[in-house]
Formats: sequence, C-alpha cells, structure tokens
Amino acid sequence: MDGDELCFTQLNASCSRTRPRSRLSAVLLALVAVLTVVLNLLVVVSISHFRQLHTTTNLLVFSLAVTDFLLGFLQMPSVLVLYQSCWLLGNFICDVNFFMGGFLVSVSVGNMVLISVDRYVAVCEPMFYSTKVTVKRVQLCVCLCWLCSVVHSSWLLRDFFKQQHRYDFCSGACAAEFKLSEVAFDTAVTFLGPVAVIVLLYVRIFAVAVSQARAMRSHVTAFAAKRSEAVRPKKSELKAARTLGVVIVVFILCYSPFCVIIVGIMNNSTWAFDATIQYWLVYSNSCLNPLIYAFVYPWFRKSIKHIVTLQILQPNSSEANVL
Repeated sequence: MDGDELCFTQLNASCSRTRPRSRLSAVLLALVAVLTVVLNLLVVVSISHFRQLHTTTNLLVFSLAVTDFLLGFLQMPSVLVLYQSCWLLGNFICDVNFFMGGFLVSVSVGNMVLISVDRYVAVCEPMFYSTKVTVKRVQLCVCLCWLCSVVHSSWLLRDFFKQQHRYDFCSGACAAEFKLSEVAFDTAVTFLGPVAVIVLLYVRIFAVAVSQARAMRSHVTAFAAKRSEAVRPKKSELKAARTLGVVIVVFILCYSPFCVIIVGIMNNSTWAFDATIQYWLVYSNSCLNPLIYAFVYPWFRKSIKHIVTLQILQPNSSEANVL
C-alpha cells in the first residue's frame, strides 16, 4: 500500500488513512457542533443567572443543557476528527473518548426521563406537585442520574480499560469491540427503556390534557359561550399532540440507528464498532434538545436578548423580569 495512504508511514501495522469526505459534509457537521455548544450554553447561562428561572423544572433543563453542552464541546469535535482522518491522540484519549461518549449520552437520556416525570406530576397531579417535586428531591434525582450513568458506562467499558491494547485493530484507529449481549443491554438501558417510560408518561399526559379540554368545552357550551371561545380547547388538543409527537419522534429518529444495527448483526457474536456518522444522529439530539425543551419558552428568548446585548453585566441584572 502506498505510504501516503497510511496514518503512520513508519509502521507496518498502520491503518489506512480515511478518505476525506466532502468539505460540505465536514462544514455541516462542524456547524451542528457549534450550534449545539452555543444553544446549550445560552440555556445554562440563562437558568443559572436569572433568579426567576430557579425552579425545579428548570433545574432538570439545566442538567440536560450541561450534558448536551459537554457533548457538543468534547465529543463532537473528536468524532469529526475520526470522520475526516486518522486518530492521532493515542490510546488513553481514545479510552476517555469512548467513556465520555457513553456517559454523556446516558445522562442526557436520563435527564429526558426526569423531565417527563416532572411534567407528568405537574399535569396529572397538580395539587401535589409542590409537595412531591421539591428542590432537594430534584437535586437528588439529578445526582443519581449522573452517578448511575458513570456506573453504567464504566461497566460497559470494563474490559476496554483493563486490556487497553486488546482492541487495537491497527495504529491510527480509535475503535472498540463489544459483545452482542453488552450492546443489547446498553440499547435496552439507553434507548428501549427510556422510550417506553417517556411514551407511557406522555400518553398519560396527553390523555389528561384531552379530558381537561373536553371538560372545558362542555363547561363553555353549558353556559352558551361564543363559538370562537368554544373551539379553543381543540387548538390546545392539537398543540399537546404536536408537542408529544415532536418529543417522541425526534428522540426515536436520533437513537434508532443503534437498534437497526443490532437487528442486522443478530447472527454475530461480537460487534466491531467504529465512530462514524451514526454518532452524529445521536449527538444531533443534543442540538435539538434546547429547541424542544427551552426555545419554545418565552423566557428563553428574553434571556437571549439580555445575554446578547450584555445586559447581564449590569448590576442586579439577575433580578430582571424574564417571565
């Protein structure tokens, strides 16, 4: 093989250099990474700075935004390097890259589940929301989410850390080999389980929202309200259904490629896994999360205005009215 096509021309066991993708694809991927970092950083700064946003729900959104910010800041650049050329950062950084990738994805999914639970209690049990969902309980749940993700990622990569050179297919690659049973377990924990929980919770939320809208419509009809007022609950039903569809569909579209891979390798005992464009389908969810969970809120737009115009640098800016 021509030496120019090797990652390390002086090594016989060198990997062949990845053929560069188009510049347009590289620019688009880099744009996704920058957008992920900027959007989630805006959410983090907004919630941490303005006191009006220090609520239990926003604490969960804050945790999600921190996770997605780290994914965009740490993981996306490394995957972009792998997508374009050879891995030149050594085995240790490769280990850290795999661990952080699995860890942050697990935390992100866990935060989504916690947000779903928070919304379920707020909609279905509003009278008990203030007593059940307290700041201390939310902080405890967030800490447990991060801790469980560390344990899960450490268990999944236990052999990878113990025998670092076992999975060195060639010099210049950052790849790992997992047993099919481990991949199936990881998929169940980070995809199938959370999807099932989120779907069940949001179906219940949707059912309650529809029943409340019907009750309001019946109440308005009983008092002979105007026709324009009577159709408002229908708009609420459509909005609730649309929000539910966006949350579920985006999450499934971003994470489903891994399930497709598992179905395609059921006849194999192991799975050699390289960082490819499939990573970006998962990581792109981190770019969409702030749009789904925060950008729809008016306070986010007001916070952006304060941040961009540097009003947050003024004295007592944390007391500003952004609600």
